[in-house]
Amino acid sequence: MKRDEVPIGRRVAYWRARRRMSQQVFADRLGKSKSWVDKVERGVRALDRVSTLRDIAAALRIDQALLLGQESRPAEATTRVEGVELIRAALSAYDIALDRPAARRDAPDGARLARGLAHAWTSFQHARYQALVGLLPELLAGAQRGHAHDPQAGRVPLVEAYRVTASLLVKLDEPELAWLAADRAMTVAIGDPLLVAAATVQLGQALRAAGRGREAGTATLAAAYRIGQTDLDVARMSLCGTLLVQAALAAARHGDDRAAARVDEAADLAAEVGDGNDHHHTSFGPTAVALARVAVAIELGTPDEAIVRHEKAVGRDGWRWLPPEHRAAHLIDAGRAYLQVADPVNAARVLLEADRTAPAEVRRRPAARNVLAATVRHPGAPATIVALAATLGMARA
Repeated sequence: MKRDEVPIGRRVAYWRARRRMSQQVFADRLGKSKSWVDKVERGVRALDRVSTLRDIAAALRIDQALLLGQESRPAEATTRVEGVELIRAALSAYDIALDRPAARRDAPDGARLARGLAHAWTSFQHARYQALVGLLPELLAGAQRGHAHDPQAGRVPLVEAYRVTASLLVKLDEPELAWLAADRAMTVAIGDPLLVAAATVQLGQALRAAGRGREAGTATLAAAYRIGQTDLDVARMSLCGTLLVQAALAAARHGDDRAAARVDEAADLAAEVGDGNDHHHTSFGPTAVALARVAVAIELGTPDEAIVRHEKAVGRDGWRWLPPEHRAAHLIDAGRAYLQVADPVNAARVLLEADRTAPAEVRRRPAARNVLAATVRHPGAPATIVALAATLGMARA
């Protein structure tokens, strides 16, 4: 059976399984019964309402076109999927633990490995995701061998390799695999509070992406307070503040009003750190905290507040010092806020700015493509955003 002939109910079942959701969890997210979901997936109940399709796509975090069998898979998307499988294979390799011959190869050159890690982080922060997908399998293998030959010297490089891998996988909507990478980072980091704190940043991101906001909040808040008990230099402040931001985002995801208090705590640290820094690859500072307030407001369902905060934040001097990935990701969030107040013109404006800033953020991230698709579907969407969607093979519904 061809892809576009697959019944829509089977597509729903496929994507629900990919998101690791039971029928009951999926039903709860939709406000439906488990029986309703079961009938939809078996084709007993038809899906003939646009609003229902939109709700299902949102719950599954996919473009509505995927449910309708209208997706196209360009060559670069196929390459990305193949690259993710290579990353999965690298994370699944147990040559060292099993003392296989591959693990006994010469240790990698430390300086070369350090350059590779620096290049990987730069690629991530400039949203060069396709290039990073190709780099990571070899980088992970090298870091794993280095740690096997010298656990002490190889500890930081391996944690950093797992961190950047987890960060990328969250962007590519592979939360379970991102969680695995972050968990590996945590395991290697045990015994070093600073490394544990750094790894917990990605753990929190992965858990939130996997729909485990409460666990993300617990982990990041505990790590923040643990590192906050020591004398803090600006690098430790950056980690502590970033963890508080992650805890705030996790709290906001499930409607916890304490999210604002977490951001306030982070703001106090940010004032000490200042803008223009990137300690532990966090980009933490007052502007990053200002952007976090926008994200929290969106999650808490106050888009008017989010828009006011967004328009102030992007006017700060620190805005241009943030990495392109960070700025573009924020602009996509701002697009969500504008859509929530039925302002497709400004939603289109910020999405086009995000596309100019870091094209892969808009063109490769499933979450961003969902915002783009929702903007294009709005009756008031300007021609400029419709044209961008058309270049990406996203038909206007």
